[in-house]
Amino acid sequence: MSANNFFTRRPVVFALATLCCLLWGSAYPAIKNGYTLLHIAANDIPGKLLFAGWRFLFAGLVLLVFARFTGKSLRLKSLRETGEVCLLGLTQTSLQYVFFYLGLAYTTGVKGSIMNGTGTFFSVLLAHFIYHNDRLSAPRITGCLVGFVGVLVVNFSPELIDFNFALAGEGSVVLAAFILSAASIYGKRLSQHIDSVVLTGWQLGIGGLALLVAGWGTGGQLESFSLAATALMAYMVLLSSVAFALWTILLKYNRVGIVTVFNFLIPVFGAGLSALFLDESIFELKNLLALVLVCGGIWLVTREASPDKVLQKPA
Repeated sequence: MSANNFFTRRPVVFALATLCCLLWGSAYPAIKNGYTLLHIAANDIPGKLLFAGWRFLFAGLVLLVFARFTGKSLRLKSLRETGEVCLLGLTQTSLQYVFFYLGLAYTTGVKGSIMNGTGTFFSVLLAHFIYHNDRLSAPRITGCLVGFVGVLVVNFSPELIDFNFALAGEGSVVLAAFILSAASIYGKRLSQHIDSVVLTGWQLGIGGLALLVAGWGTGGQLESFSLAATALMAYMVLLSSVAFALWTILLKYNRVGIVTVFNFLIPVFGAGLSALFLDESIFELKNLLALVLVCGGIWLVTREASPDKVLQKPA
C-alpha cells in the first residue's frame, strides 16, 4: 500500500490526527509543570521563549537524527529551498509562538484558548481560496461552528461575559492563530517536494533556535535543570517531534479542511489532562458536552472526505 493510500484512509486520518491533538493537549499541563519546576514566573516571557526554544530545537534534532538513520538525506536541494524552509520555521514555530505568548500576557487563559481556536476557521477559509477541491460547503461551515461551540463550552466561565478585545491581548492570539494556519498551508506545499520528516525537523530546529536567540536577547534565563525538569523536557521534545511530523504527513496527503478541524480537540484534551494531572475536577458536564460537540463537528467536516480527491492542486 502506498503512503498516499495509507495516510488518506479515514480510520488512519482519525487515529493519527486525534493522537496529534492528544499529544498537543498534554502539552498544557506539561508546560505548566515545567514553569513550576524551572521557576518561570507568569510574566516572564523571555524565560518562556527559552523554554520553548530548547523544546523545539531538540525536537527538530530528534527528527533529523531519525531521518538520517532511516537513510534519508538531510541536504536541501538549493538555496531557494533552504530559504523556504527557514521561512517556514521562523513563521510556523517562532513568530506564532511569540505572538501567542505576547497575547497571553495581556488576556486570560480562557479567552486565549478560545481565540486560538479561530485557527481552524483560518485554515478552512484559506484552503477554500487556494485549493480547487477544498471548497467551503454547508456541512463544513456547520462542522466548524459546532466544533468552535465545543471550545467555548470547555472554556466556559464568567470571563466569557467580558467582551473586551485588546489588540495586544486577544488580537495577538488571533494573529498567532492566523500565522500558524497560513504557515501550515505553506508547509503543505513544501512537503510535496521535501520529505515530511526532514522538513519538520529543519523547521522545528530553525524555529527553536530563533526562539532561543529571542529569549537570550531579551534577558531570559533558566535555572539549572533538575532530574524532574529534564525528564519533562524530554517528554515535550518527543511529543513535539512526533505530533508535528505526523501532522505534516497528514496535511501532505489530505485536504487542509479535513485535517485541521481536529484542532478543536486540543483544548478538550488540554482541559481534561490538565484536570487529571493538576488535581482538578475532570468529570464535569461541560467537558463531556464539549467532547460531544467537537466530535460532532469533526464528523460533519470529515464525512465529505473522498479518497480519490486527497491531493490538492493550487487554484
